Amino acid sequence: MKSRRRACIVGAVVLLGPSLIFLSAFTYWPVFRVFNESFLVGRFAGESTFGFGNYLRLFADPHFSRAAWNNLVYAAGTIIPSLVLALALALALRETNRFNALLRTLVVMPLLIPLVAAAALFSFILLPGDGLLDFYLHKLGIGMVNWLGDPDTALGAVIAITVWKNTGYYMLFFLAGLAGVPQDLIDAARIDGAGAWRRVRSIVLPLLGPTFGFVVPITLLNALTQVDHVVTMTQGGPSDATNLLLYYIYQQAAQNYDTGLASAATVVSVAALLAVTVISFRVLERGVHYES
Repeated sequence: MKSRRRACIVGAVVLLGPSLIFLSAFTYWPVFRVFNESFLVGRFAGESTFGFGNYLRLFADPHFSRAAWNNLVYAAGTIIPSLVLALALALALRETNRFNALLRTLVVMPLLIPLVAAAALFSFILLPGDGLLDFYLHKLGIGMVNWLGDPDTALGAVIAITVWKNTGYYMLFFLAGLAGVPQDLIDAARIDGAGAWRRVRSIVLPLLGPTFGFVVPITLLNALTQVDHVVTMTQGGPSDATNLLLYYIYQQAAQNYDTGLASAATVVSVAALLAVTVISFRVLERGVHYES
């Protein structure tokens, strides 16, 4: 009996060993290093002390405050429109036919384009004066707009690109969730005289609770980690108007060589993301209905 149990343990260790090694080398160890370096003050000067100096410098840095505010606006401006549009498109294209299949393909197509390529494409579209958008706006009598060079419009342009890129992706999850909504409940509500909005609010949305519980954390993660278009189009400018948290971390680590400040910003960003994700889970779980 003991030998058999020992053989099972050895077999489990052999099977899990490679995964544990890779997780330790490429996940747990980097996390520990970032957390540890966030408390090492003065490494750039040659001598380091352990303390909260990096965090004090971080919260006193106006560039970090601006990046955090930009990321908050960016998250609100991308998550809410993307989810609303994705749900509306999923409801409109729920029925399976050739025309809806074609429309689904067109909506999902931006998902196949890498974010860097999409940013490069929109850089040409948004060129002041010579871009495709300004060309058509000029026909409507609207003057030239420097979409990416004006601090008042640059972040909005970045948000618009993100919404265009992500809406089709989220629509796929809502289409999968709608497939689990019983049609007989919707038909019964229609017979009882419930309008389209009432059916969506009282039947569809409650039954899509598990889908929202899956999609919302993904949107939060994308709002913090999608920074390729910022690097390609604006590099955080103009005047920090599009500087997001991840790009701020990149600036401190790769351009300013201040790993302590970059590590502190990483720890704060991840902690904020975890807190918001847990809160969103708790809020969404209260309204989740599972169909048995």
